Amino acid sequence: MSRPLTILMIAPTSFFGDYGGHIRMLEEILALQRLGHRVTLVTYYMGRDLPGIDIRRTAPLPYRADYEVGSSRHKFAFDAYLLPKVLREAQRIKPDIIHGHMHEGALIGWPAARLLRVPLVFDYQGSLTREMLDHGFLRPTGRREWAFMRLERFISNRPAAILTSSVRARDDLVGTFGVSADKIHPLPDCVDLGRFDPTQFTPAQKAQLRRDWNIPPDAPVVAYLGLLADYQGTHHLVEAAAILKRRGEKVHFLIMGYPNVEKYRTFAEQLDVADRITFTGRMNYDLAPIHLSLGAIAVSAKMSQTEGSGKVLNYMAMAQPVVAYDNRVHREYLGDLGVYAPSADVGALATAIRELLHDPERRRVLGAQLRERARARYDWSHAAQKIVATYRGLLGEMP
Repeated sequence: MSRPLTILMIAPTSFFGDYGGHIRMLEEILALQRLGHRVTLVTYYMGRDLPGIDIRRTAPLPYRADYEVGSSRHKFAFDAYLLPKVLREAQRIKPDIIHGHMHEGALIGWPAARLLRVPLVFDYQGSLTREMLDHGFLRPTGRREWAFMRLERFISNRPAAILTSSVRARDDLVGTFGVSADKIHPLPDCVDLGRFDPTQFTPAQKAQLRRDWNIPPDAPVVAYLGLLADYQGTHHLVEAAAILKRRGEKVHFLIMGYPNVEKYRTFAEQLDVADRITFTGRMNYDLAPIHLSLGAIAVSAKMSQTEGSGKVLNYMAMAQPVVAYDNRVHREYLGDLGVYAPSADVGALATAIRELLHDPERRRVLGAQLRERARARYDWSHAAQKIVATYRGLLGEMP
């Protein structure tokens, strides 16, 4: 029987934050623990503690102690605190593997891995430079973009292995950043099919939830779960709701997530569609499944061409048909079962939603097929076995 491994994970973020990459980290940890491995996560001082997970946090910054991390200069200070914490925890637990999430996690993990002479694994969730461009932190073709591209190339070539959240990511690493293809192990985001199971909620529970949020009982719901930001297409969801209202469609949008809630609520008021949209704000991950169960349709208007889109897997597990902007990441997850609109085409997005609203049988069939696709391809139990096989290969151990 193979021995259990000790893994030091690095999360350069305020874990746990109930969204996106945080969910990938959480589900990886839970799946590895179910296989009997020990995981210690080192992260920033803010975030939500979770039962059963060994979380080690940095000390707070001496200024702006309540600061929430985003793309800003303050992140350099957070990472400066994270590095010595990682080194101390590495010396304490003597890990077999150091597993760094995102580029900062890989960069911080590199000296620790060299010090302890253990392999470094980089969990790649998208291009660092392109993410900063998406967030408006960098301007295209500027000197800072060139500098960050050079830094990204340096970081990407330090780990012994890279886990990528999409096939597109593998192509970028090889073609743009010169990473050796044999270091790259595609590991798409996955989903907990037990947690996201539509059969666990009764009609009475869902009816009560509608009342709690003042959603009309007879209005079909279009559901979104994720960060609220323009690069995520949140403004397009509001515009699509306005288009559908003008066309006389009785439909309600349930938009779950944060930040920028007030920004988009104000935008909805300006477009006279506030009565057709419920903004929940930050959604606790444990409550996400029952809220998603209200959706007749789920939607992803994400426009980034490099980041993963793990929310789509939650939709699939909930047996919901998905309307999405057409890009390689969405195609990778949904295949021919997605209902696509050209990227950034709000009119086409609204039309795709409208057509699906009027075809309940197609919605039912697509939803059932998408849940089965999630079961066959995107189950965390299978993904954890791939992660461990990668670890053991680096350690020269038999899987």
